[in-house]
Amino acid sequence: MDADGVEVVVAHSERATLRVGDVFVKVDADRARLEVEVEAMARAPVPTPQVRWHNPPALALAALPGTALGRLSKPSTASPAAWAAAGAAVRTLHDAPLPPWPGRDRDELASGLADECEWLVAHDVLPAEVVTRNRRLAETALRPWTPVFIHGDLQVDHVFVAGDEVTGILDWSEASRGDAHFDLAILTLGHPEHLGDVIAGYGADVDRDLVRAWWSLRCLTNVRWLAEHGYGSPDDFPEVAVLRSQP
Repeated sequence: MDADGVEVVVAHSERATLRVGDVFVKVDADRARLEVEVEAMARAPVPTPQVRWHNPPALALAALPGTALGRLSKPSTASPAAWAAAGAAVRTLHDAPLPPWPGRDRDELASGLADECEWLVAHDVLPAEVVTRNRRLAETALRPWTPVFIHGDLQVDHVFVAGDEVTGILDWSEASRGDAHFDLAILTLGHPEHLGDVIAGYGADVDRDLVRAWWSLRCLTNVRWLAEHGYGSPDDFPEVAVLRSQP
């Protein structure tokens, strides 16, 4: 392994990811989270990083070929076909057998949503009317759903592509049983112009209103975590921009 140095990719109180040459080393305070990641990658019927070694609390993964499909805060340069390929990969995952561990239930999600909305208003992160509008929309996502195998944190920069093909999907520590619309929403968060491409590749009925509802829920429940883990001022978060733009 050739290495010109150590690059710190992510570092906060819960976990850190370092890149050394063509290997990423993840260190996680929650060993169970790493166990889920390794098991989920073994079960997922889509390309995932090769596990070089796993010695809790650390996990070493080979770098994926290609480049990220996009970034949350920047326009994507990937082609519509690449976005459609990502949608097809998500559909393959959702059609796979369910993992044996559960995901978060609707009551847990609703409780967390209430707490985060209260925090956003109390700390003047957003006007109360913006929080209320998004909370009403978010609550529509919390209806009964048929669970599928979800990635659970399918951010656009967790999907790697080369040309118009998906070369791999990263960061499986949140994988579980859940709502298919959640994965589709996280993938297209901040990139609504590519929702149609993803749906075309996904090839199944998708309720766009539910995707938008999950956009609101994800953003409402993520801002405090980002602020408390050193990601900067909430005013600069793409999630806050999404909340302001939601009708």
